[in-house]
Amino acid sequence: MTDWNINRRVITFVGLKNFKELFADIKFRATLSNTLIYSFSVTFARNFLGLLFAIMLNTAFLKGRNLFRVIVFLPYIIAPVVIGYLFTAIYHPVNGILNQTLTFFGLGFLAKDWLNDPSIALFSTIMTDVWRTTGFSMVIYLAGLQAIPHEYYESSDIDGANGFKKLIHITLPLLAPSITVNVVLALIGTMKVFVMILVLTNGGPGYATEVINTYIMSMFSLGLYGSGTAANIILSILIVIIGLPVLLILKKREVEL
Repeated sequence: MTDWNINRRVITFVGLKNFKELFADIKFRATLSNTLIYSFSVTFARNFLGLLFAIMLNTAFLKGRNLFRVIVFLPYIIAPVVIGYLFTAIYHPVNGILNQTLTFFGLGFLAKDWLNDPSIALFSTIMTDVWRTTGFSMVIYLAGLQAIPHEYYESSDIDGANGFKKLIHITLPLLAPSITVNVVLALIGTMKVFVMILVLTNGGPGYATEVINTYIMSMFSLGLYGSGTAANIILSILIVIIGLPVLLILKKREVEL
């Protein structure tokens, strides 16, 4: 609410001027859109894949399931900076293993400049974060699955329920607490994303992958402390506006064992 920046000795109260200027800024509006797309996409994908892996790796007769669990979870314990540099190499348009693999299998027409093409750069960062965080969601879902009494499934077998009906009427309702935790944590975490974007693209090309936290960093690096603080407040409000209703809605759908 002030015009505080590195070039001013006197700080003046300006009311909501910083907020008005932010929403009038095309770059900030794109940043806001990128943040929401990134957050919702990663949240959906990591929860869908996490649940899928959890169901598959909760099967008692699957050999080596503990090894597979470790493999899926391993990316989550690696620092995001390391993951970022790893995927920068993987996505390299010439020497990257992704394009080389596509070319090897005769799919060279699918090869892209994954991090420098504005049309797919955000998608590439989303896929990187999904790969990194799916294991965390899987572990929470595994814990929820293992807490479901096996007698429920035995009773459904007697009633002639197939696998799909068990999933819809037993597994998903009783996994509601795990779904709540996973979705809320994912939404909050992805709306605050910073390191992954910074390492992979630094918000580029242009501002195709700019998110609110990288925008805040750029404001502070330019000495525009008032604008940076206003953007930070907007991010905090956004997290509450989205996260709280989602939490309340999901909590209502939870079923007690």
